[in-house]
Formats: sequence, C-alpha cells, structure tokens
Amino acid sequence: MLQLALLAIFAGAAIAAQAAMNSQLGQLLKNALLASSIAFSSSVIFSLLALLTFFRHFPDWPSIKAVPVYLWFSGGVLSAFAIATFYWLIPKMGVGSVMSFALTGQLLFAVLVSHFGWFQLPVAPLNITKMIGIAALITGIILLNLPGDRIR
Repeated sequence: MLQLALLAIFAGAAIAAQAAMNSQLGQLLKNALLASSIAFSSSVIFSLLALLTFFRHFPDWPSIKAVPVYLWFSGGVLSAFAIATFYWLIPKMGVGSVMSFALTGQLLFAVLVSHFGWFQLPVAPLNITKMIGIAALITGIILLNLPGDRIR
C-alpha cells in the first residue's frame, strides 16, 4: 500500500510540474488552448507508445460495443477543460494556488462519488472522520492562499 501511495504522490507531483511547464508554454505562445492542444498531442503519442509496448491483450469487439458512448468522450472533454483552465489560471494565481484549489475540487468530488457510489464504484459513506478531514482540507487551502505572501 505504501508503494502505491508513493506512486500516487509522484503522479500528483507530475501533474503540478506539467501544469507549470505547460502554463509557461501557453504564456510564451500567448495561447493557453494551443499549449493544451500540444500537451494532449504529446500525451496521445506517449500513451500509444506505452500501450503498444506494454500491452498485448486488447478488448474484443463485444466488450468495445458494450461501453456506453459517453464514456468514450467524457474523460477527454473534462480533461481538456481542466488542463486548459489550469494553463490559463496558473500565470494569474500561481501553480501552488491553482493546484491547491484543484486538489480541493478533486477531493470534494471524490468524497461525493464514494459516498453515493457513482460510476459503479465502491460505496464509502461520509462519516465524522471524513468531515473533519474536509474541514482540515479547507483550512489548509485557506492557509496556503492567504494574501500577502506572493512576490511579483
């Protein structure tokens, strides 16, 4: 479990690093949407290379047909919205602030998904411990984003 948690932490750090770098790309190109498109294009290339290198078993046609249409596009649409928004916000707010608010949104939504078992995922009901964690998270976000500690 510790190894998986560390992997998740490194993946989170990678998201913050790529957001900062691609935001800089957007500033240099004067177009956050172009930077987002470039990032997604390179993601497609590297994802396909990894897929072709490491996976040999692909789903059969009945499995592919069983996937609801919205699942083919919803992840990409939400990803494009989030990433382009990050690239636009980071020069205005800073990577720390944007990522802290984004993480808050992710965690709050994850709590709802877990509580209600949306997307056919396991149910993990909201309880007092989780509510204390949410309060601590919101307190942390406020502390991380207090005015006056940003130099520009």
